[in-house]
Amino acid sequence: MPNTYSVSGAGLGLRRAFIGPLIENPPNNIGFYEVVPENWINLGGKYGKQLRQLTEQFPFVAHGLSLSIGSPDPLDTGFIRDIGKFLKQHQIKIYSEHLTYCSDGGHMYDLMPIPFTEEAIDHVAQRIIQVQDILGEQIAIENASYYAAPGKEMEEIDFLNAVLQKADCKLLIDINNIYVNSVNHQYDAVEFLKKLPGDRISYAHIAGHYNEADDIIIDTHGADVIDPVWSLLDIAYQYFGVFPTLLERDFNIPPLADLLHEVNTIERAQIRHQIANKKELYRGHT
Repeated sequence: MPNTYSVSGAGLGLRRAFIGPLIENPPNNIGFYEVVPENWINLGGKYGKQLRQLTEQFPFVAHGLSLSIGSPDPLDTGFIRDIGKFLKQHQIKIYSEHLTYCSDGGHMYDLMPIPFTEEAIDHVAQRIIQVQDILGEQIAIENASYYAAPGKEMEEIDFLNAVLQKADCKLLIDINNIYVNSVNHQYDAVEFLKKLPGDRISYAHIAGHYNEADDIIIDTHGADVIDPVWSLLDIAYQYFGVFPTLLERDFNIPPLADLLHEVNTIERAQIRHQIANKKELYRGHT
């Protein structure tokens, strides 16, 4: 059964500095925007009004930072309800979070890896189910970058797929994270990619990173996307079909025009694969 998506095209993560220009002169190559809800919940004044202007005109997704889905601490149900109100207020199409944790008796201010264990699968899946029950909708979980795998009992791909299946949630596929992890942990990025459940993909992230050494990459979202990551996105489109894809940039923010150039690269790749797919379908009917 083919996947259906709540958003389409090429997206861009929203930065406050860009709100004014985006309202005054909306780019025609952006299909959707993404916000971090923790930065916008209960925000009033100028920025609150401007965000409302944009969400009334364009499709938005939300990508959370502090749900701490893998934490041993109880879920913050009050926070989840605040998220739910934000999603409804701004007609958010998808809410996603990282497959990590960031609290253990207090906030850790970093996204920590969850042990790849059977016990962790059960724990995380039940927490995702609880979040989905409170929100009344499926959420998407993102494959995370990680630099150590404490208590590892299985491979990352098996852990990720088991969580997605047991929780019956969607997947936010981060192309750069696959590439970063493949270098840091010496696995085949394409093999990993092809083992993902395409029918669970909600949308994708693509971003740049920092090379600490030849065999150590840090997922910074602070540089341009490199060619091997663009190539991996091409392979993903070829294998799964075209899915919505969003450019992340959190540090070393360049002018908006530079980011739109990268968004345009996403759009061109999507169009190229859509044309190729149509040609393939045409050949199949002749």
